[in-house]
Amino acid sequence: MQFIIVTGMSGAGKSTVVHILEDIGFYCVDNLPPKLISDFHILCQNSNVLKDKVAFVVDARSGEPVKELAGEIKSLKSQGQNVEVLFLEASDEAIIKRYKETRRKHPNSTEGLLADGILKERELLSSIRSEADYIIDTSSLLSRQLREQILALFETKIKFENINVNVVSFGFKRGVPLDADLVFDVRFLPNPFYISELKELTGLDKRVSGYVLDSDLTKTFLEKLYDMIKFLLPLYIKEGKNRIVIAIGCTGGKHRSVTVAEELAGFLKEKNYYTVVKHRDIAL
Repeated sequence: MQFIIVTGMSGAGKSTVVHILEDIGFYCVDNLPPKLISDFHILCQNSNVLKDKVAFVVDARSGEPVKELAGEIKSLKSQGQNVEVLFLEASDEAIIKRYKETRRKHPNSTEGLLADGILKERELLSSIRSEADYIIDTSSLLSRQLREQILALFETKIKFENINVNVVSFGFKRGVPLDADLVFDVRFLPNPFYISELKELTGLDKRVSGYVLDSDLTKTFLEKLYDMIKFLLPLYIKEGKNRIVIAIGCTGGKHRSVTVAEELAGFLKEKNYYTVVKHRDIAL
């Protein structure tokens, strides 16, 4: 039986994820109290009615008892049960914007500002996040992009390695991503910015990526980058790290960093690491 626990921040897209999972055949239960997880898991295993793919949402709507979820997850996994935890998160700015648009009430801001409720929720969910198998930041994701990621995780036959890799391209003139674990500066590579017919394009265009990748310097760098990442990721997994952000930076974040980020993401996907690529400054 495939058993998924969907949790995370209010406003991060859990309802959308539930609809996607239902579309691919999951039996979904919303807002289940953490204490009932083990009993529900046993019921599913012994039921001739329930499907062999089950998902349920547990989040901060449960209040303080949600802190018990981390313990329940550890207990199930220690018994060898096939349980996967998906944690959805988003930036404070994205969550506030979404709540303003929907005019719904945040479950943890009953007596204060929305920002206070978000802070309280992050504290409640901190231990659960550390138990997650997959973490998706939906701050800048379109619905179709979120759907693609969910389908890649739970509909594919591929067995992913146990770490969630986020590859982010950026421009140094707008600062290094705050959540970056590894940062690589590629400003030494050939710069398409100085080629008139390439200047207004991005690294997603084959003419730009071709220009960057055709350099022997780029080829040598990528070989060494792949070798380093291939060496590091198993060590991070061994240490219990379930998510890593690899940031690739050039001057503006539109050409070289985008090209290298796409190449690195392709390499990681070939190695069966669950990989998401984001180009922070490509449209600026």
